[in-house]
Amino acid sequence: MDLETVLIDLLSENLMLLLLAGFILLCVMLGVRIVPQSEKFVVERFGRLRSVLGPGINFIVPFLDRVRHKISVLERQLPNANQDAITADNVLVEVETSVFYRILEPEKTVYRIRDVDAAIATTVAGIVRSGIGSMELDEVQSNRQQLISRIKVEVEAAVDDWGIEVTRAEILDVNLDNATREAMLQQLNAERARRAAVTEAEGSKRAVELNADAELYKAEQAAKARRVSADAEAYATEVVARAIKENGIEAAQYQVALKQVEALVAVGAGEGKQTVLLPAAALDAFGDAFNMLKGGK
Repeated sequence: MDLETVLIDLLSENLMLLLLAGFILLCVMLGVRIVPQSEKFVVERFGRLRSVLGPGINFIVPFLDRVRHKISVLERQLPNANQDAITADNVLVEVETSVFYRILEPEKTVYRIRDVDAAIATTVAGIVRSGIGSMELDEVQSNRQQLISRIKVEVEAAVDDWGIEVTRAEILDVNLDNATREAMLQQLNAERARRAAVTEAEGSKRAVELNADAELYKAEQAAKARRVSADAEAYATEVVARAIKENGIEAAQYQVALKQVEALVAVGAGEGKQTVLLPAAALDAFGDAFNMLKGGK
């Protein structure tokens, strides 16, 4: 018996085993599905949704179940979109937006919407136009965060039936046409000029107030000085009157002589004065003053 005959006999005897082993191997290959961490698989049976496979090893029924869609669950970013909008004060603006989202329920995304990116972009454009249309230009510029929050909430509500989560919505820029930009620049310059004029007027007013306060303070101090001087003069007069009352006419004569001496000193004071004024009774006045200082009569 030759080798060929032996091989034919072996194959004929073990053919069923070989076919069975091949069938089992094929079933294992078709029935085991390994899903990556970043994806989910949508499984159909006879064209109808059967299950959604999560990350890891999964088992399906061979020949009956089929993986129809492999959906990435990673966060995605829509291309930056520009859309025109008109504010409440009739200003045309061009808004640049960006939206980030991820798919949470692939079975909804697959069977309820055909083009996810286009649908979200259209929804965002409509919400942006509606939001800006209810705000004036100044509000759009100053309350951008409020507008972003509103867009995000409304987009989330619109795409909820698609199994999508909007993780972030951004307004990157708000552009104006040249005419509007020039008008705003003129308005800004006028506002700056007005503020400068107000500041200057307030400064002048404050200077006048400070000057008036200074004059008032000066007058008060002068009045206080005059009051002190008057009090001193009154006290001196009182002392002189008391001295005259106690010592008689000699005290009065002493005061007169002292005033004459002080007047002579004042006349002779100063640079370049070469003339001395001496009254006829000066010697008598000096003598009387010295006598009074010594206690003489």
